[in-house]
Amino acid sequence: MSQKFSSVRTVSGNSFNKNRGNSRNTSQNSGSRNKSRNQSAQGSYVSFGSAPRKAASFGGNSRSSFGGAKSNFGRGPKRFRGVKKSVLDQNKFIKKAVPVAEVEEYVPKNKFVDFRVCQELKNNIIVKGYETPTPIQDQAIPSALEGRDVIGVAATGTGKTAAFIIPLINKVFTGQNQKVLIITPTRELASQIDIELREFSKNMRIRSVQCIGGARIGRQISELSRNPQFVIGTPGRINDLIKRGRLNLAGTQNIVLDEVDRMLDMGFINDIKLILSKLPQNKQSLFFSATISPRISSLIQSFMNNPVTVSVKTTVTSDNVEQDIVKVSFDQRKIEVLHEILNKPECEKVLIFGRTKRGVENLSRDLEKRGFKSSSIHGDKAQNKREKALKLFKENHVNILVATDVAARGLDIDDVTHVINYDLPENYEDYVHRIGRTGRANKRGTALTFVS
Repeated sequence: MSQKFSSVRTVSGNSFNKNRGNSRNTSQNSGSRNKSRNQSAQGSYVSFGSAPRKAASFGGNSRSSFGGAKSNFGRGPKRFRGVKKSVLDQNKFIKKAVPVAEVEEYVPKNKFVDFRVCQELKNNIIVKGYETPTPIQDQAIPSALEGRDVIGVAATGTGKTAAFIIPLINKVFTGQNQKVLIITPTRELASQIDIELREFSKNMRIRSVQCIGGARIGRQISELSRNPQFVIGTPGRINDLIKRGRLNLAGTQNIVLDEVDRMLDMGFINDIKLILSKLPQNKQSLFFSATISPRISSLIQSFMNNPVTVSVKTTVTSDNVEQDIVKVSFDQRKIEVLHEILNKPECEKVLIFGRTKRGVENLSRDLEKRGFKSSSIHGDKAQNKREKALKLFKENHVNILVATDVAARGLDIDDVTHVINYDLPENYEDYVHRIGRTGRANKRGTALTFVS
């Protein structure tokens, strides 16, 4: 796992399938096609990190770089047709991992048994195996239990969900007619929060409903009619239900905005303002974000009352992640370079990020044709198929997940060994969130970024 990628020679002819054995052999037609594609690749090199002796490349005369036979990407300089070329500093994608033992360990002030919550909730916390809170949980939960507005500033993967779910479950269970609205930027994060909520509130007669796009709105309307205590959703669907008169927020005394910065980046600022305007004046507000921008500060000033700010100090990128670049140029197809990397035995569970929905889908299909166990998630995929793809990846039925940035935030997936940025992110902040999917729970991870 900690093995550093060094300069490796690109494969040619029938050498593709040697590392993984017969389980990844392609069909005869596919094999002959791959062979012809690679005859011109002999003598080229892929470089990780330092400057290459002889740079490999992608594109050439092929009609596909992102897996699909009709994709415009990967045709040499025309690859950037219609896509804004990134000007990110490549040096930011190179960083040695810090040995886990050298990372300073946080010493919490509390244990979960110390929090003043009902016994039923404590029992569920014990069942989940929670003993020592993370920094954001340790500092945010006491203030939230007191009914204070809380601003939590922490990166993804730091335990923010439990930081707001635990005090709100306690408030709903011990209070009268308490309602909670939780808003997230993506459907996957909404589903993940709902799962956590159900585990923490088991046998406590607390109901929840997910209100997300891509799923049947009729079923959501039906579940809302049963008066659930928790509504968890994305801004667009929440506003749709409000406009239809199916969701009345006048009696909602608690609001959570999770991954606020991401929601604003995705253009949800007006949706969020409209939702917040429907809430009563007397409410508890919990805002969680990786950063506090001027737009977030404006929201805070407008809708929060004397909030407590909890800021968890984190490094710019995960100390546990070995970061490097894969330099390629225009005469060698990028998919071939990716194939060689994925054949390495240390690539046990890989999350690959692409820029476009079509490109992600095409790449996943191309990897499947090459014998890899791959799936994909992106905005054009039906919600049930997105959920199935995530489940297959989490449960190790497939070991490669190709995704757009819908998977860059909030998703908690165990044991991801590698994150590969097949396409550059739009900005460095997105890069940080992408690579945060690996190197979690004090484990080592590797992040590789393709650059030209």
